[in-house]
Amino acid sequence: MKILDDLLITLKQGDIIKDIRQGPFQTAVLTGNCGLAATLYSEHQNDIPVKEAGALIGKEALEIVQLAYSLSLFEAAIGMATINSLFEIDEGHCVSLNASDLLAEKGKGKKVALIGHFPFVPKLRQVAGELWVIEQRPQLGDVTEEEAESLVPQADVVGITGTAFTNHTIEHLLRLCRPEAYVIVLGATTPLSPVLFDWGVDAISGTKVVNPEVALRCVSQGATFRQIKGIRLLTMKK
Repeated sequence: MKILDDLLITLKQGDIIKDIRQGPFQTAVLTGNCGLAATLYSEHQNDIPVKEAGALIGKEALEIVQLAYSLSLFEAAIGMATINSLFEIDEGHCVSLNASDLLAEKGKGKKVALIGHFPFVPKLRQVAGELWVIEQRPQLGDVTEEEAESLVPQADVVGITGTAFTNHTIEHLLRLCRPEAYVIVLGATTPLSPVLFDWGVDAISGTKVVNPEVALRCVSQGATFRQIKGIRLLTMKK
């Protein structure tokens, strides 16, 4: 994954892993800062999803970020959360804007492809000219991930879940987007890094942990993303 290569060369060095919490919905890693990523599951997961579980704390953070390349979704989530913990986010280039509001603004009356089913789908469906919600596990009204091949190239606005980094589909999905489409990558897993702009992304909606102690406690107690406290939602535009 070349996009991961590009992200990793921008990370600061010298940090170690201070804590890792992997809950049923979110994964959190504490280095100098705290980073989040969604916890994903697969029916084809092997019997030891995290090979060095129990022995990761104290390791060099730049060693653990390599887990982002792992075929184990649990390891990849730890890798992505570690990556997110190592960014020095420039809030001067960000705005406090929810991805749902940006998608509603850009997608009004237009064809929108949303990779991942988010809670704001009903609201977005009211304003979009046409909305295709593309999901691995489709809910009522969604379409299957196989249909991304034909639908994404038709979209004027494309929203891609940050978990596409974890399951290694991000590069393929970005290649499906038309050059003139407005592309947003969103969700807790999304790296708030301008590197994504080099890959055709127009806006990055991610999360900055402002109170690591609170966020870690929420994750370890099984919080969904919407239940996590101690975070700030930020959007970085090209």
